[in-house]
Amino acid sequence: MTAPGVEDAVAAKEPVIERRLHPVTPLRRAWAPVAVVIGWALHDPDQAQQQLTRLTTTTLLIALAVLVPAASLYGFLTWWFTHFAVTETELRIRTGLLFRRTAHIRLERIQAVDVTQPLLARVAGVAKLKLDVVGTDKKDELSFLGEREARALRAELLARAAGFAPETAHEVGEAPARELLRTPPRDLAISVLLTGATWCSLAAALVVPPVLWLATHSVWTVLATGLPLLGAAGASSAGRFVGEYDWTVGESPDGLRIDHGLLDRTHETVPPGRVQTVRIVEPLLWRRLGWVRVELDVAGSSNSVLVPVAPRAVAETVVARVLPGVTVPSSEALSRPPRRAGWCLPVWWRGRGIAVTDTVFAARHGLLRRNLALVPHAKVQSVRLVQGPWKRLWRLADVHVDTGADKTVTARLRDAQEAADLLQQQAERSRTGRRDALPDRWMAS
Repeated sequence: MTAPGVEDAVAAKEPVIERRLHPVTPLRRAWAPVAVVIGWALHDPDQAQQQLTRLTTTTLLIALAVLVPAASLYGFLTWWFTHFAVTETELRIRTGLLFRRTAHIRLERIQAVDVTQPLLARVAGVAKLKLDVVGTDKKDELSFLGEREARALRAELLARAAGFAPETAHEVGEAPARELLRTPPRDLAISVLLTGATWCSLAAALVVPPVLWLATHSVWTVLATGLPLLGAAGASSAGRFVGEYDWTVGESPDGLRIDHGLLDRTHETVPPGRVQTVRIVEPLLWRRLGWVRVELDVAGSSNSVLVPVAPRAVAETVVARVLPGVTVPSSEALSRPPRRAGWCLPVWWRGRGIAVTDTVFAARHGLLRRNLALVPHAKVQSVRLVQGPWKRLWRLADVHVDTGADKTVTARLRDAQEAADLLQQQAERSRTGRRDALPDRWMAS
């Protein structure tokens, strides 16, 4: 009869099965040497042009005959020396051709696993797996895997992170999702056209280059300024429409699933319990339509948009799924600063307001573009009171609420005594909120 400790030791010595990425991966990595040459040419275009004029046709053909096989060999070798494996406690990723690197990602620290498919990857039937890990800013990724393999591995990692045994994690599969919201393309297009940033970027791209031409008569100056402005205008209009096209939010036991993208398709997960702040944004031109945009801060994650555009009632329903038990305060429930705050912030002080409920600290700012931030009490890391000499003269103070996502929500221009009371009360609410908060676990329902 074998003792339990011996069985554990034998199990721990079982070989770990390492897997490779999809065979199409070398084609992606083969571009690295070519990118180096292109980067050198862009860094010193005059020198690159001089070198090209000196080369004959035969020399160019020989250079291509050497560069293409070298790039192909580099792509193949980097693929060959890249492995990954899932053990009982971690995901291991070994990479590196000359310098080896092994990443040990503990499964219980994984807080989101996203599947992304750039356009060419969708054509090839492969996908990229990105992992958000607690305590790291940079995402580890596996690119590329077969689309089915990527989804199966994502489900397995989420099951392992939720505490399922390794032998049953494969059987769990991808948790079913119930659709909560789908943004119609028409609404998305109208919202982009009614966004002030789109028209400001476009106006700058149309006005600034001609002014620079009249002032300098330099083509390079116009191009160096105009192209970035055109890029910014495109990113805030067409780029946003393409990126947020067919935005779908679904609810599943492993969190809210977000699918979006016209060309590059992205499948993201908002893990439960990791949301630090939710912001409800209401641009001026959207108000007649009753539309809002919902953004969020997730600790250690790049997810920043929850709902690109939706009627306020629908958006609040989605917010209630991200922050269970939270009711979004109405405009009438927000307390404005005292009128003497106008001496510190003329006119714009009217856009400020706060509300404190049993579950969240809410602060609003902005007149033209209203922004209401909701911070659950359990997610507050620290509370600070700030009062400069001018505000001290008018008996005003600011209360800063810091969250775990390195973000700050501020209640500005509050009465000094109110701010002092708010400081003490919020510290107590945060302490009791963390004590009563549910554990941040996947698949809890």
